Amino acid sequence: MNKLFLKEEIKIENMIYEIRGKQVMLDSDLAFLYECKNGTKTINQAVNRHINKFPKRYMFQLTKEEYLNLKSQIGTSNINNYGGVRKLPNVFTEQGVAMLATILKTPVADIISMNIIDAFVNMKKYISSNLIEQKYINTLVLEDRERINKLEETFNSFKEKNNHLFFEGQIYDSYSLMIDIFNKVKNEIIIIDNYIDKNILDILSKINKNIIIYTNKYNNNDYIKYKSQYINIDLKVTNMFHDRFIILDKKILYHCGASFKDLGNKCFEISKIEEEDILNKILDKLNDKF
Repeated sequence: MNKLFLKEEIKIENMIYEIRGKQVMLDSDLAFLYECKNGTKTINQAVNRHINKFPKRYMFQLTKEEYLNLKSQIGTSNINNYGGVRKLPNVFTEQGVAMLATILKTPVADIISMNIIDAFVNMKKYISSNLIEQKYINTLVLEDRERINKLEETFNSFKEKNNHLFFEGQIYDSYSLMIDIFNKVKNEIIIIDNYIDKNILDILSKINKNIIIYTNKYNNNDYIKYKSQYINIDLKVTNMFHDRFIILDKKILYHCGASFKDLGNKCFEISKIEEEDILNKILDKLNDKF
């Protein structure tokens, strides 16, 4: 098997590296492909005799850092032949390789030059194809990001509002919200309201959970009647609260600006209180009292 056949089996694209933003080939790889008898020495001598034909955009010498970085990336390459050599490698751009082919006089120069130029062209096509594909992927990612943002905005619009303002006459809406709040409970509801009547008791009769109501003695005849049939409510009498509160499972706190018996009669607000310390203070007061 002759050397030319071996070179035809070599993928020249694997000998093309990107350094300083340029596609280049090592002088050692070129010396191997061109079958230079004295290796890189032959190439260096040819270049030195025609140095005016090799500006830096055609050929440049690697820095030590570039050389070590390249060497660390390449497992088996002629670059390793530079192990103890004092002179750092030269690299040639596509134009430099074409110019080098015109001054080298080796038996395989012509055919190898064509193969190298073809390899550079293939590399450009590969890079261009990858850039187009990457641009397409980036476009899809951007479109997906926009879709996700729109979905997040939509989901956010469905999130529970902390504050609900009702005006006079919105009786159904206010009672509907209160029922929705009650239905979130898992174990226990605490209601603090000084005015408990049949309206709120009718709603609570449908809730099969433990319920504690803190209220004063006002209109508690309704509770006496309720207690004769239902056992889910424990009523405790206290005058230490003015405002109205709902506490779910001792974890979630709501404040109501109107007594539950007057929901929707005048403008008021039902607000979810996020501050955990306020909830804990109310619970502490209840524990101290009862």
